[in-house]
Amino acid sequence: MIHEDTMTKKKLLLQGEVVSAKMEKTIVVKVVRTIKHPRFHKILKKTKKYYAHDEKNLAQEGDVVEIYQGRPQSKMKRMYLSRIVNSSTNNNV
Repeated sequence: MIHEDTMTKKKLLLQGEVVSAKMEKTIVVKVVRTIKHPRFHKILKKTKKYYAHDEKNLAQEGDVVEIYQGRPQSKMKRMYLSRIVNSSTNNNV
């Protein structure tokens, strides 16, 4: 017999920069990963954009955020906003 509290699922956590926050309750996050080419051993940068659900519209463009994978919210949204790591709000306007 397996108890649900002892068996925890590991969620995918990603960190990236908010590219767009123009939609209602949705942000677009650009995640940059570095990989090593298997044959040529060169370090490469791979980028991918994720649509993430932002319930309270907290994130702005330029913020560094942490997102996690969850149940599908819509056709494109499978990620959720976890926290804002670094805010880019400028008070010198």
